[in-house]
Amino acid sequence: MEEQKNDNQIQIELTEEVADGIFSNLAIITHSNTEFVVDYIRVMPGVTKAKVKSRIILTPEHAKRFAAALVDNIEKYEAANGRIKIQTDAANLPLQYGGPKAQA
Repeated sequence: MEEQKNDNQIQIELTEEVADGIFSNLAIITHSNTEFVVDYIRVMPGVTKAKVKSRIILTPEHAKRFAAALVDNIEKYEAANGRIKIQTDAANLPLQYGGPKAQA
């Protein structure tokens, strides 16, 4: 019996540079009637300026699919590792990371 070729498969290439990833501890989401824009930002302690490290632009349909996939993955993570705790008090967000302030 001969295997049928699946024409719907996509070969995805992941370069070393992209595989390293970009750390982000803040995301800002904006939208228009045609797209959702997700800006990923890295905020560092004691620094009042932060740069956007990556921007992803999605169609509304893809944004909704992404949100559903993220929810699914969070549920699987929590089933294996326990509930993720979310700090709701913005005044206590760890922007200073604790510990003493650096001195020169």
